[in-house]
Amino acid sequence: MRVSGFDSQRFRQVLGQVPTSVVVVTGFDSNGTPLGITIGSFVSVSLEPPLVGFLPGTSSRTWAAIAETGKFAINVLAADQAELCWRFAKESDDRFAGVDWAPSSNGCPALAGAIVAVDCDLESNGIHGDHHFAVGRVTNLDALRDASAMAFYRGKVVAVTPVE
Repeated sequence: MRVSGFDSQRFRQVLGQVPTSVVVVTGFDSNGTPLGITIGSFVSVSLEPPLVGFLPGTSSRTWAAIAETGKFAINVLAADQAELCWRFAKESDDRFAGVDWAPSSNGCPALAGAIVAVDCDLESNGIHGDHHFAVGRVTNLDALRDASAMAFYRGKVVAVTPVE
């Protein structure tokens, strides 16, 4: 249901002032084809049990296929991985063409160069508005390299570095 008089463009503009993480959620479809989707809304949900969450769009065929298998990997992108960010942001047949990856501990694609990898089993996948709120139970996680993280901010990708 659309709210009368609601300005969705203004909503995006104002909330674009809030930096969000950039991850690529990877997995396989039921035929064993590797899939991935860029997500700009990854969050830690719970320590006990260890849960993480993210919000893929309800129209995403990629997320629907990954969710069907019940497991996935979260690849937290480094600031120098903008090409991967945009490659996995658009629906296409073979986003993995030429992409360097290896199986993670749960067998899902772990992207080379990611700074963090988190393997999950799908805990829940509720629909809220035009997005799912997917929650994964963490089965393994690793910090892979020391590099600046990527974030979305004001419609662009930016590097996140600690303030001294």
